[in-house]
Amino acid sequence: MLKKIRVDQLTLGMHLKEFCGSWMEHPFWRSGFVLTDPKDIQAVRSSSIKEVWIDCSKGLDIPDGEVAVSAAESDAQVEAELQVMAVSQRVVTPVSAAEEMDRAAQICFQSKRAVTSMFEEARLGKAVDTEGAKNLVNEITDSVARNSGALISLARLKTADDYTYMHSVAVCAMMIALAKQLGLDDAQTRSAGLAGLMHDLGKAMMPMDVLNKPGKLTEAEFKIIKSHPVEGYKMLRKSPNIDPAVLDVCLYHHEKTDGSGYPKGLKDQEISLFAKMGAVCDVYDAITSNRPYKAGWDPAESIRKMAEWTHGHFDPKIFQAFVKSLGIYPVGSLVRLNSGRLGVVIEQTGKSLTMPMVKVFFSTKSNMRVVPEVIDLSLPTTSDKIAGREDPAQWKFADLNELWSGLPKSPW
Repeated sequence: MLKKIRVDQLTLGMHLKEFCGSWMEHPFWRSGFVLTDPKDIQAVRSSSIKEVWIDCSKGLDIPDGEVAVSAAESDAQVEAELQVMAVSQRVVTPVSAAEEMDRAAQICFQSKRAVTSMFEEARLGKAVDTEGAKNLVNEITDSVARNSGALISLARLKTADDYTYMHSVAVCAMMIALAKQLGLDDAQTRSAGLAGLMHDLGKAMMPMDVLNKPGKLTEAEFKIIKSHPVEGYKMLRKSPNIDPAVLDVCLYHHEKTDGSGYPKGLKDQEISLFAKMGAVCDVYDAITSNRPYKAGWDPAESIRKMAEWTHGHFDPKIFQAFVKSLGIYPVGSLVRLNSGRLGVVIEQTGKSLTMPMVKVFFSTKSNMRVVPEVIDLSLPTTSDKIAGREDPAQWKFADLNELWSGLPKSPW
């Protein structure tokens, strides 16, 4: 018997099946477990969640004399109710990047916690809960629908220590944006997002000293790291009802169109659409992120470098769609305008890949800061244009990320 109860009715020994509310509102990245720690009950009660579903066949029932909010005979009834609730709570109206930043930062924070837990459970040999991960993907999908640049750009602001976990979040968001750009349907888009989220799960089985080594890997160490797609595949295929796209991207996201990739050295047509998408998103986030052994490249510089690698590495059509989804000058790129002013890209305009919205803040003519001003380069009344990229490492603007995100230096 499945029962919906108030959170104040929760007791140790109950099997918590589902939360009645948004994934963002409760303190756990997944449901479907027996409550064994009083702190978990307190965490639920301290959240905004008011009701939960329990499974009395897998845990304790409410005491005699207490009344449940409602009951259900099957999982399908619970799922139907939760689906209706989820649809009513969804907000996917397009907004500006500035409006989405706070929400995106919250999603990044929650996602990092969820992925960290996912990796820790994988290290312990526990089955991967892909159903719980779908809730996370839904939140990321909605954020990308509201504004594709906000969460993708924020997820790039990871520390070297956070890289493994936040990399999964970033690739998930980019896979969703790329799927939309390619015209994939909603189900395919969510499959792409879930695949991006789970693609590096095999790294949970890698030795931490090798995974986080601050220098160049030896040949033996690189061989170990190259085993992560197969290790992830082995773990994921044990999960019930696993999405085939998740398995495919996990195993083949390091394949290259010229056959020089791994683990199987597949060539162009032998690599699936989803795996080709995963390859592009994986590389972009890797080269734009700070790693234990190097600082990340500027987003615009990364796009330029990847364009040079397209022949033999990426599928050209997939890469072109990827650039359209992010822009030639992605959010966070430092650019010089024809006027001699420097600015940071804060949002794409949708009108031209070379005419984003830029926050100007520095004059190279006077070599000093100016009052920040947002300029939409796509407007016919705007005479200034982008003259080229600038290397942030040379200018050393300590607040560059705060300028484009509008958030504190460490948003999560």
